[in-house]
Amino acid sequence: MKGVYLKQKVSLFVYIEEGTDRIMNLTDIIGPVMVGPSSSHTAGAVRIGQIARKLLGEPAANAEIFFHGSFLATGKGHGTDRALIAGLLGMAVDDAAIPDSFRIAAEAGLTFSISGIDLGDAHPNSVKMRLTGKSGKTLETVAASVGGGQIEIHELDGLAVKFGGEYPTLIVHNIDKPGYVTEVTAALAKKSINIATMQLYRASRGGNAVMVIECDQEVSEEFIEWLAQREGIIKVTYLSLANGREENGKEYGA
Repeated sequence: MKGVYLKQKVSLFVYIEEGTDRIMNLTDIIGPVMVGPSSSHTAGAVRIGQIARKLLGEPAANAEIFFHGSFLATGKGHGTDRALIAGLLGMAVDDAAIPDSFRIAAEAGLTFSISGIDLGDAHPNSVKMRLTGKSGKTLETVAASVGGGQIEIHELDGLAVKFGGEYPTLIVHNIDKPGYVTEVTAALAKKSINIATMQLYRASRGGNAVMVIECDQEVSEEFIEWLAQREGIIKVTYLSLANGREENGKEYGA
């Protein structure tokens, strides 16, 4: 079989050390699976930052970032730190300004700290973040880059969850009593909103619980506001993927 020769290469600039650039070809990013700079440590980190910003529902003013495992051991060399800050700033995974994210963050008024943490048996490409928005809203999350630029959110404000940010997602915090799951799913069906996936979690029996509902359609603000006012609903966080929706994420009823 004859090989294919590419006359022109597309490059992405990443930082290896402070003040040092390295040119990494696009083919280094998209395959094959390798040890070294990869979509797990760059594109995945940007995506984690993007989704965290959307869940916060507004631009972040401060971020406490704790890298775990491989992110901690090799993240600086792969530009993971700059990629994560780029995502928090709302940059896309192919934004040429990603290497300059620290400078852009300073200009935007985003302060941050980066350190290490041991999250036990969490995925090696994991990061814990404590975010404070410009209005004072807070969010704590643990997320992982699981390969190929894909991510998973594993913890949200202290409760275990699991979703990838690829669907419009409702996160409903409620009292752990009978009837809430039925009420929420029936209300979605009445609005002709199809559920793609649904997971249920709780801290303890009769305590606080959370529903993570990935939907095939966007959910209206009116519906979410109605849901947040229901008795027994503690708060509702919504991750929207629609362009033009304010910051593409919002929290209700907290």
